[in-house]
Amino acid sequence: MAAAELAVPALAGSGGAGAGAPSGTVPVLFCFSVFARPSSVPHGAGYELLIQKFLSLYGDQIDMHRKFVVQLFAEEWGQYVDLPKGFAVSERCKVRLVPLQIQLTTLGNLTPSSTVFFCCDMQERFRPAIKYFGDIISVGQRLLQGARMLGIPVIVTEQYPKGLGSTVQEIDLTGVKLVLPKTKFSMVIPEVEAALAEIPGVRSVVLFGVETHVCIQQTALELVGRGIEVHIVADATSSRSMMDRMFALERLARTGIIVTTSEAVLLQLVADKDHPKFKEIQNLIKASAPESGLLSKV
Repeated sequence: MAAAELAVPALAGSGGAGAGAPSGTVPVLFCFSVFARPSSVPHGAGYELLIQKFLSLYGDQIDMHRKFVVQLFAEEWGQYVDLPKGFAVSERCKVRLVPLQIQLTTLGNLTPSSTVFFCCDMQERFRPAIKYFGDIISVGQRLLQGARMLGIPVIVTEQYPKGLGSTVQEIDLTGVKLVLPKTKFSMVIPEVEAALAEIPGVRSVVLFGVETHVCIQQTALELVGRGIEVHIVADATSSRSMMDRMFALERLARTGIIVTTSEAVLLQLVADKDHPKFKEIQNLIKASAPESGLLSKV
């Protein structure tokens, strides 16, 4: 059933969150474990905004290695029920976040049929400021070549291109699915969400670009919140500061996001020397990718 057909109103009086919420917002009681905190969300907020609110309220207590179910308290049944897909908050309600009992191990398997590449904000105005930007461009171009060889969709964003310029000329955007402007730091904007919904069976996103601690980090966390496995390509990702870059990669790895390299990604996608594109990929990675300062901590 399409999400648009399932905008189920929340049940009035099922919450316990107080009145007096700002205009245009709805009071919601957010429950997690033994805790219950009243807050509010914009009228019409759906699953993703509820998840973001749970993370803002309980982020230090949520184990990102587990999966969760969001449930709504239904007066009709006198108990919590699983939140329907496409749910939209219209009245005061009570919701809870329930961890699944089985802890999940992130395996990090990649297959071309279930993977999308995200190229984030590799723009001209960032060239003088980003550490090892020339190396990052080189590896990013290698990844886009590999995506074309393997038929993997690529989504590219540009942060405020009117002021910050377009994607650098060295990055060949031939055949990419979308090139989108944005002002939000995360790449997860409505047009990107719509594009992902059109691609059947997407399980993994290979993410690279700038800046590691801002747009890359926020994109990765939003995608994980949507149940998508994220692979961040460390040698195709950088920041203005190496400190910001390295601490962001460490933080993301601790949340279960896979921090990897361009060569590992490309070889994992072909998986077998008998793959019809193996020779092409082998030629692409024949020269090792530049280290771009990543080995300074080793």
